[in-house]
Amino acid sequence: MNWITAWRRRPWAGYAVVLAALAAIGFVYAGFSPAADKAAADNSAAARQDLNNGRQLFNQNCATCHGLNGQGTRDANGKQVAPSLIGVGAAAVDFQVGTGRMPAANAGAQVPRKPQVEAFNTSSKDPEIAAQARKNLEDISAYVASLGGGPGIPGSEQVNPEGADLALGGKLFRTNCAQCHNFAGSGGALTGGKYAPSLQNSTPTQIYEAMITGPQAMPVFNDTTITPQQKRDIIAYIIQTRSEPNPGGNGLGRVGPVTEGLAGWLIGLSLLVLAAMWITSKKPSTLKKQND
Repeated sequence: MNWITAWRRRPWAGYAVVLAALAAIGFVYAGFSPAADKAAADNSAAARQDLNNGRQLFNQNCATCHGLNGQGTRDANGKQVAPSLIGVGAAAVDFQVGTGRMPAANAGAQVPRKPQVEAFNTSSKDPEIAAQARKNLEDISAYVASLGGGPGIPGSEQVNPEGADLALGGKLFRTNCAQCHNFAGSGGALTGGKYAPSLQNSTPTQIYEAMITGPQAMPVFNDTTITPQQKRDIIAYIIQTRSEPNPGGNGLGRVGPVTEGLAGWLIGLSLLVLAAMWITSKKPSTLKKQND
């Protein structure tokens, strides 16, 4: 025991004890951390693989128009061929590619909704193909987001219409959306060859993404203009209108009073013409009987 006492009196003894304690803590930590470190490494590797897949999909389907780095392209006269994707965010890509608008077949005033290309065909009846298409869509969205940020894809809790305020949603929709999309979301014509598309086949996620990204002629409704909860209210109203009955008869596509008035005018005028023709066709025989 004398040698321990003598050792403790040395000036460097305290440093030795501290070093020994740190070494012991390190060994204990190393015994518990490998699993967590391995999981983090696996997640990082998976993220890199997903990003690489997104880059390949972008190069195959988007780079021809938008450029290899998403910077956009112009023709020889300096006119824009395709806009820059830097800063548009994952939500814009998920909306445009998920609705089949991109890749665009032809540049024009309006890019219509169309069937998705094979790599992003999330509506396929084959579950494996649909699952792979969903992953491809998420990967390419994440890759474009990595170029410069932007709005992300909304989560399921953000677009769930259950429990939303339908009355407020209807009021907000009529105030901000009905001028273009019609009071029932049936769409309508705009200037310059553009049009507001019908919302009848749009999913809650696509409606939310359109509000936060402002595709084509649509303005951006950020969270300051319309809060996330109010966006849910609008989505709930749109979903609810799809199941509403038409108490007056045929809804005629619910495209508004102009179409209904035109249909009434044409039908009414046609009935009047037919009635006039019927009356005229009976007149000669009536006159003949009177002469006899």
